[in-house]
Amino acid sequence: MPDDGPAPLTLTLHRSISDIPAAEWDACAGGDNPFVGHAFLSALEDSGSAVPERGWLPQHAALRDEAGRLVACAPCYAKSHSQGEYVFDHGWADALERAGGRYYPKLQVAVPFSPVPGPRLLLRPGAGVPPAALAQALVQACEAVGASSVHATFCTAAEWEALGEAGWLQRLGTQFHWHNPGYGCFEDFLGALASRKRKALRRERRDVQAAGLTLRCLRGAEITPRHWEAFHRFYRSTTDKKWGRSAYLTRRFWPMLGERLGDAVVLMVAERDGEPVAGALNLVGREAIYGRNWGAVVDVPFLHFELCYYMAMDFAIAHGIPRVEAGAQGEHKIQRGYLPVPTYSAHWIAHPGLSRAVADFLERERPAMRREMVALATLSPFRQAEEA
Repeated sequence: MPDDGPAPLTLTLHRSISDIPAAEWDACAGGDNPFVGHAFLSALEDSGSAVPERGWLPQHAALRDEAGRLVACAPCYAKSHSQGEYVFDHGWADALERAGGRYYPKLQVAVPFSPVPGPRLLLRPGAGVPPAALAQALVQACEAVGASSVHATFCTAAEWEALGEAGWLQRLGTQFHWHNPGYGCFEDFLGALASRKRKALRRERRDVQAAGLTLRCLRGAEITPRHWEAFHRFYRSTTDKKWGRSAYLTRRFWPMLGERLGDAVVLMVAERDGEPVAGALNLVGREAIYGRNWGAVVDVPFLHFELCYYMAMDFAIAHGIPRVEAGAQGEHKIQRGYLPVPTYSAHWIAHPGLSRAVADFLERERPAMRREMVALATLSPFRQAEEA
């Protein structure tokens, strides 16, 4: 009898992104978000940053059709800890282990060390693979490697909905993004602010300019090995002061990133007497410029805001980019025009008791998070209608 059901798909797990040809992976990932591209993920592995020795064992999921064509994939890692993820589940791990269970290893569908929203269920256009098929495959992968759970963090809203329909638990978070409605210059943005906020931002930029620094925006080949060596010092300065532990990203990662992503890499640099003293790293996608890492070896008031926020906004305006995403957390971003937006993650937990407990927690957390975003939005620096 003819079989009218869906064509069979084969799941494989890969311990290196290099096992999957870049052209095949990128045919599923698309070109909108550089963080899920083969180049970025391979730089993390080849530089020794996202590797088993650091608790990130690649288990990249690949679905192939009967002809062997890659039709869907997901960046996936078996984790022995919960560091470098930015969606915190330490309490879940503690609860299961107090009850005699084992939370690690777990599977993490994510971009390591990058709280950047974007696609996680990478479906090849035209292949006809529904998100539910990849969701089911990820659960199978979880069972195959003996993991307690699988977590898709910073996924898209559409993926969040699809995973929820597939029975995964849904979690909300928040970040602060700046939106560019088509400003012609930074002054156009300032003109949209309430007077007091506008004056404050102008003062911050003036104070940085008065500090005697040279500010530069470098892109692609303009970023030299000297800049990358300096930037690693800045990065280590930040991680050592903020967390007091080993940095996630190795010295080799930065030049490798520059080589593989080319003009998608933008580095904002502050120099004093020709020497780099601070920097902020960004990646450019089709719809956003993404701020990632920052550091400095000088203490200049407002320099962080200038390099990480205002210069990224200048870049977005000059290049017609609709959005700046400046990383995780930071309510101080609101007064600088970065407003709260939701972020999404979805979680499948094998242990029935823990799954029920987490579901109950998330049922209470989601409305609380929505209320918090509404309250934060009232702090917007933009002029109200009566001020216009």
